[in-house]
Amino acid sequence: MATMHNTYEPRYLKVVHPLHDVPEQKCSSEGLGHIKMTLPVRISLGALRAYLVAMTLMLGYHVLDLAGVFHAWK
Repeated sequence: MATMHNTYEPRYLKVVHPLHDVPEQKCSSEGLGHIKMTLPVRISLGALRAYLVAMTLMLGYHVLDLAGVFHAWK
């Protein structure tokens, strides 16, 4: 019967908390210009905008309904 030998040796990594880490220099976005959007990106962003507008209108209607604004119309 064959025997298996475990050759795994654990490596220990030092974990540094972000507050105690050395600060790094941030990248600057000056002078990059506009990014060209493809048609699928434009369509998906338009759909997202329409969805957010619809949800905002529905929320506004619900808040006004709870406030009793539409009670006189019913």
